[in-house]
Amino acid sequence: MKNRVVITGEGSISPLGHNSESLWKSLLNGNSGIDYISGFNTKNFSVKIAGEVKDFEPINFFDAKEARKLDRFTMFSLIAASQALKSSKNNSSEAGVIVGTGVGGMHTLEEEHQKLLNKGQRGVSPFFVPKMIPNIAGGQIAIKHNLYGLNFSMSTACSSATDAIGMAYRLISNGHSKAILCGGAEGSITPLTLSGFANIKALSKNNENPQGASRPFDKDRDGFILSEGAGMLMLEDYVEAKKRDANIIGEIIGYGITNDAFHITQPDSESTGASNAINMALDDAGINASEVGYINAHGTSTYFNDMLETQAIKKVFGKDAKNVSISSTKSMTGHLLGAAGAIEAIACINALNEGIIPPTINYSNPDPECDLDYTSNEAFKKDISFSMSNSFGFGGHNSVLIFKKFSS
Repeated sequence: MKNRVVITGEGSISPLGHNSESLWKSLLNGNSGIDYISGFNTKNFSVKIAGEVKDFEPINFFDAKEARKLDRFTMFSLIAASQALKSSKNNSSEAGVIVGTGVGGMHTLEEEHQKLLNKGQRGVSPFFVPKMIPNIAGGQIAIKHNLYGLNFSMSTACSSATDAIGMAYRLISNGHSKAILCGGAEGSITPLTLSGFANIKALSKNNENPQGASRPFDKDRDGFILSEGAGMLMLEDYVEAKKRDANIIGEIIGYGITNDAFHITQPDSESTGASNAINMALDDAGINASEVGYINAHGTSTYFNDMLETQAIKKVFGKDAKNVSISSTKSMTGHLLGAAGAIEAIACINALNEGIIPPTINYSNPDPECDLDYTSNEAFKKDISFSMSNSFGFGGHNSVLIFKKFSS
């Protein structure tokens, strides 16, 4: 019999604000965090828009000496982790840390490479490697908060944060750990990253209308919006959380993970891997598809992803597919790559607790191939007991989490 796994803390920083309260309020109001890129000159770039974290000044969170040793994605992870720990009030040094990231320290990589070109080896900072490597976010979190439990990073592209949360759930449910701080972080709105995604035609080029550019499931969608930020959750064994009278905000009851083994970027044309992951999560949760009240879709605003995710939901939910409320909050946040699943997990938890479904904004021209209820443009009240979060990544990764409204 597996142990119950509950959520006792959450934290985030995203294009919709520097905390989860701001994130959730913006989602409910249908506010977009997409705007013109301010971090570098986009004059010669085909894509000029992204979901940057606005008004972010490292000096407001770190002293100058510390900030010089941290990549942007690590800063984001530390901010979200501190919020999650503070809200959970868990001060156990035995807690573990799992952080997902799709790219890691891309800002540092590009900056130091330029120094190498300009000045040679002597120009490269001795902090280059420990600033850039993907696992450093988890390491820095553990150092700052004296967390001596397990610590590792996940990198499964856009499924990274979902897998970090899923693995933490598995490790606690099987008794290996009592508490794990988990989630994802990304800080890769850089010239090289933007160019790479643009050149494989994955990004929207709707530069004239930044806030209307992310259009999941809409017939006029033309690609996703590159974004940045971090989300973290504190997961705990239910018995241990009750012992310390923790404020429990949700429960994780299911996790499914598969691979398409089909194509490096395009989802399986039969959506077999995605539907299998959803079924696996439902089996793990011990519930029927008809009991799921809300799905936070991967919903990237790309043609194949949105169409095939719709297909996967239909395969699993059957006649109930038309009844489940679905939305893509990426219509407002953009795509935070390896951090996306954590931000979307927070949306799922809040939807359960407040009985409100966040919308898919910019949905105005229905696509016949995407014909489900995507909660178009406005949030609405709905009492739900279970929510689901889908994450699908390059390399064929499919990861699904199921959350339950907590009741003792």
